[in-house]
Amino acid sequence: MKKLLAICLTAALTMGLAAGCGGSEETEASKEAKVIDVDLTSEEYAFGVDKSQPELLEQVNAFIAKIQEDGTLDEIFDRYFGDGEPVAVESAALDESKDQLVVATNAAFEPFEYMEGENYVGIDMEIAALLAEELGQELVIQNMDFDAVCLSVGQQKCDIAMAGLTVSDERKEYVTFSDTYYQASQRLIVPSDDTAFDDMEDAESIAEALAGLDSSVKIGVQQGTTGQSYVEGSEDLGFPGLEATCQPYKSGSLAVQDMLNGNIDYVIIDAAPAAAITESINAMQ
Repeated sequence: MKKLLAICLTAALTMGLAAGCGGSEETEASKEAKVIDVDLTSEEYAFGVDKSQPELLEQVNAFIAKIQEDGTLDEIFDRYFGDGEPVAVESAALDESKDQLVVATNAAFEPFEYMEGENYVGIDMEIAALLAEELGQELVIQNMDFDAVCLSVGQQKCDIAMAGLTVSDERKEYVTFSDTYYQASQRLIVPSDDTAFDDMEDAESIAEALAGLDSSVKIGVQQGTTGQSYVEGSEDLGFPGLEATCQPYKSGSLAVQDMLNGNIDYVIIDAAPAAAITESINAMQ
């Protein structure tokens, strides 16, 4: 069965590439990205707190419980998944003489954290602003590569990591995770003219098809994220890994754009960013 799926998927990919190069009405320039509407995984997002600050962990957990109970968290989600209007967040300059909450993030993970001009926007950023207010501290946001976020907290350069973090044992080496605030999953993004996965309705079918691909197929991921672990394999997260080549990028947007440029075949990234990225990039096509 796996061999049959692999043959069919390879044939579909080959046909898609041939169509893109052989005069299809949908040219490379007009091709869009589409998200396969199936959760490949089930994950939990939490914040990563400095291990040397157990009192901060208690405060963060109490705050999460509070905003869950009073509806504030749902209001924030509505601003990004519903009809609400996102609220921009400003960062103060780092000043060790002041009482500040220093947050490590990677502002390239819409809708959880991204930039609008010099301001930060996103679910995590709005929570960070409210948390700093709750603690009576000035908010400082440190923007960095995703795979440096937990490390910076582990090195006590920042107080807390807020970056759409999936809870994992590997990251627990650097931080203590807060209580969960969001249920997440991974999604597959493909070019709009690729129909190989269109009739697959469950994670097992897609996983089996992906497992049948060889190293000539390139799958883009955001560097350091769960998507990379899914492609490369992770005993920690229970992912067997794929034979396909994993191509890391600084952001999911770069990966999707490179896919549309024909340099890679697919992208795997968290569900909410997958939706936000494809909508944004498709609007520019």
